[in-house]
Amino acid sequence: MNSLKLLQPFQLGNLELPNRIVMAPLTRRRADRQLAPTPLNALYYAQRATAGLIISEATQISSQGTSLPKTPGIYSPEQIAGWQLVTQAVHDQGGRIFLQLWHGGRCSHPSLQPQGELPVAPSPIAPTEEEALTATEAAVPFVVPRALLTEEIPGIVAQYRQAAENALQAEADGVEIHAASGYLLDQFLQDNSNRRTDAYGGSVENRARLLLEVVTAVTAVWGADRVGVRLSPSSTFQDMYDSDPEALFNYVVTQLDRLQLAYLHLVEPRIKGSHDWPEPRVELGARHFRSLYGGTLISAGGYDRNSGEATIQRGEADLVAYGRLFIANPDLPKRFALNASLNPYHRPTFTGGDERGYIDYPFLESVHSSHLSLK
Repeated sequence: MNSLKLLQPFQLGNLELPNRIVMAPLTRRRADRQLAPTPLNALYYAQRATAGLIISEATQISSQGTSLPKTPGIYSPEQIAGWQLVTQAVHDQGGRIFLQLWHGGRCSHPSLQPQGELPVAPSPIAPTEEEALTATEAAVPFVVPRALLTEEIPGIVAQYRQAAENALQAEADGVEIHAASGYLLDQFLQDNSNRRTDAYGGSVENRARLLLEVVTAVTAVWGADRVGVRLSPSSTFQDMYDSDPEALFNYVVTQLDRLQLAYLHLVEPRIKGSHDWPEPRVELGARHFRSLYGGTLISAGGYDRNSGEATIQRGEADLVAYGRLFIANPDLPKRFALNASLNPYHRPTFTGGDERGYIDYPFLESVHSSHLSLK
């Protein structure tokens, strides 16, 4: 057995992972016109199937939940069929994949919304940081979103439930609820974006209500041991912050701890979006929440081989998620095992585009992927 704890097996519920290296959810924007995965996407994921666990790119639960052009959904028959291509390809290579369920909320543009409507949010507050992408991929300021009516919120929960059922039909191994990075569930959690006065605003308990209702709905479909949640307690990406983030996220994590989920997935303070960020407003990562969460913790954010191993050795997390390194190194676990050199990643091809910067990063043995082909 390899001496690295990163490379040792891990029992995740009733799934046995061959290692503790997780492929982080990575928005690559290469879905087809129906926002469905394609054989190209299936090959990309299959190339990376030696990860202990793959978490898919963010996948919108409804057309209303669309945040960016060319991102896949999980609400139509074509999208379910596309994800079946992906999960089959991953399983054929011996891998395991959770589908990440996503609603963009205010981080969208009317050109991506049904009938050109305004994006929805907890409150009519637009992000002032970052930009929206239109359907034609023009970068423009975010619009002021429409606040969801109280009576509409059960419909949002129902969208998550249906998406969870669709992911089950697509033969994923589980699902992750995206409650991070300034998207809808995160918008409800944090008081800079949630100024509601109903049962979903005001107190910490009220602001956490939607996330907990979504978790309840999704675990009713999958069982708790096949459901994870992703949070970014320190991130200010897309203009997010809270007046008392420690109190808020201590409460959220304590509530999630009671549910015996597959895992809690935390973005570390040193990451903002897809960039390193040396100036976090607060330091709320796996180290802080370890004492509050007795289940499996995944930590993500700027790790390399040594820092990931050290985090597991210290007991701060059970699994470590890698994003940019997995983009450029489809055989990342093997490279870690051999302490081999890594391919550099090419940021301009991270989102949007074709096979370049997607499926053409070399393996240690360049012929390794010759048996994987587009079908």
